[in-house]
Amino acid sequence: MYDIIIVGAGTAGMTAAIYGKRAGKKVLLLEEGIYGGQIINTPEVENYPGIQNITGFQFAMNLYEQATGLGAELETGKVIDIQKQLSGTLSQSFFKVRTEEAEFEAKTVILATGAKNRKLGLEQEEALIGKGVSYCATCDGAFYRNKTVAVVGGGNTALGDAEYLSNMCKQVFLIHRREEFRGDAGLVEQLEKKENVILIRNAVVTELIGTDYLEQIRLEDVRTKEHKELAVEGLFVAVGQTPENQAFVNLVQLDEKGYVVAGEDCRTETPGVFVAGDCRTKNVRQLTTAAADGAVAALAAVDYLNTGK
Repeated sequence: MYDIIIVGAGTAGMTAAIYGKRAGKKVLLLEEGIYGGQIINTPEVENYPGIQNITGFQFAMNLYEQATGLGAELETGKVIDIQKQLSGTLSQSFFKVRTEEAEFEAKTVILATGAKNRKLGLEQEEALIGKGVSYCATCDGAFYRNKTVAVVGGGNTALGDAEYLSNMCKQVFLIHRREEFRGDAGLVEQLEKKENVILIRNAVVTELIGTDYLEQIRLEDVRTKEHKELAVEGLFVAVGQTPENQAFVNLVQLDEKGYVVAGEDCRTETPGVFVAGDCRTKNVRQLTTAAADGAVAALAAVDYLNTGK
């Protein structure tokens, strides 16, 4: 019986593990893939207070070593179900957490599953993943050195991807469905000054063209409805994220987008269940807010374990 089971070993999850262990609790991290979350794909982290510059991989490694050094356990497995087992008072209740291969028990649960990249939903998209279509510029950008690529999106992720790719690709098209970008104005201005970056506003990608590999993308002007084709060898999709919380639909309340409903206290409507990081309802999803959520959720879980409320 664990005191706290944390679903997800990204920044939020591992921070929660650190705080849980420092409070003297028995903590288990369950991670579907590689610990670290999305930050491991970031070549440079420059916006975390107190750390001027660090790679995302090293940041994640430091968190992992700190959490496990304190005694947190880590198991690999996708959580497919969590059931609350009622037993007397709330403080005596516990949770059965089931993965595809094992089952664990805990007095409290922290959901820190993060969010995954949203797809465009185009016909050829799945077939061309890894053959011209990518969702991670820092992961796959090197494969497109000296080639022509496009980035779709209007937020800071898309702007950052375009900036990153412009340093290795022959030409980069940045495509946004609106006139104004949602990302930082300074990043937009920086991209506008680059000779090998072309900003295409008020356009959406409607078709991916290519059999074995991506060869072209078809664009539609959202105002005139006119179409045109762009010859590109790579398309990087950065149109937002989507959480994977459907396994918990009977445990906690989800909003219309699938995020776990919770405020800054990281408490869900279910006593004993807490949530941290990008998988919860919030306005800002950054490395710092993920770490903050992890600390808040862990301390709330500790308080619940100690007081029963």
